[in-house]
Amino acid sequence: MRMRVTGLFAGIGGIELGLANAGHGTDLLCECDPGAAAVLAERLPEACLVPDVRDMDALPPGCDLVTAGFPCQDLSQCGRTGGITGDKSGLVSHLFRLLEKSPSPWVLIENVPFMLRLGGGAAIRYLADRLESLGYRWAYRVVDARAFGVPQRRERVFLLASLHEDPGAALFSGGVEPPGEGDHAGRACGFYWTEGNRGLGWAVDAVPTLKGGSGLGIPSPPAIWMPDGRIVTPDIRDAERLQGFPAGWTEPAGRAAKPSHRWKLAGNAVCVRAAAWVGFGLLRRGGAAEPTGELSEKGSWPKAAVGGPDGRFAVRSTTWPVSMPAEPLAEFLRFEPKPLSARATAGFLGRLLRSSLRYPAEFREALEAHLALMRG
Repeated sequence: MRMRVTGLFAGIGGIELGLANAGHGTDLLCECDPGAAAVLAERLPEACLVPDVRDMDALPPGCDLVTAGFPCQDLSQCGRTGGITGDKSGLVSHLFRLLEKSPSPWVLIENVPFMLRLGGGAAIRYLADRLESLGYRWAYRVVDARAFGVPQRRERVFLLASLHEDPGAALFSGGVEPPGEGDHAGRACGFYWTEGNRGLGWAVDAVPTLKGGSGLGIPSPPAIWMPDGRIVTPDIRDAERLQGFPAGWTEPAGRAAKPSHRWKLAGNAVCVRAAAWVGFGLLRRGGAAEPTGELSEKGSWPKAAVGGPDGRFAVRSTTWPVSMPAEPLAEFLRFEPKPLSARATAGFLGRLLRSSLRYPAEFREALEAHLALMRG
């Protein structure tokens, strides 16, 4: 059945565009960020747009599926880790307020996998408790965007709940073992130039997770060590493509806010292709969970699980539901990348040399050569 969707915390519409690509239609979008709202108004004009979930009294009549990619700032490993009751992530409580008043047959929640570990799984336990109290059965699975053919290492939790059906049938329809990264020689490698003290985000033939912020507190792209030795950052249009959007998707935000805001919006977005996979799963529902044992009441939660009136169970699963063909990162980029500035390169290289991190010797040499070139 093709569903009528209400999108809360819609951002720039990654979930809803993905669901549309699977044949579902969105009636209402809720988003408070002016730049994101400008994108939604121009790119998804058929949906009614409301600014604040706190002002919504009820879900619209006929809603089959409500989506909620709620703010991750309090749940992210690089964020404030204030937890599910934090100022930002705590806004998800309004989802349950609306469901209490006007239950939707289906619910789709998306967020960062760190919430499965933060506070011993307090956030995912809260979501499961609230869903079960409203009569929902639920299932979740961590999936990696690379499985869908985009060269971005991006794992996210997709939690699906249903009042009347088995949500696991939509999430557990396939799986392959993730491929190893292999040798870096001759391949583009992504990394976080804003890091270098405790981690690199190192990814072979991919960029690390695009983020709305960074270790320096600014929206910024990751860097890429290209096969020819260049150290560059991707164009915002390629960042949009790395999230599965058409190039230029966030252009309306550039007219409503600072151009750098487009990076924040792209980094906070949901991968369109991952959302489309969920959307097709809702149509086919051909999967089945493979429980491996009851969940413990304490400690971190696994990467896949199901729950409802019969109990909560870990599920055997992989983060790659499929393995779609992917271009090498260097060939994926369609727009001229920008050389990493001398200041950014020097700062990163200094942090890297003072750290105990492991990295290829050729990488340090490439950074030093790039810095010399940028300094003229």
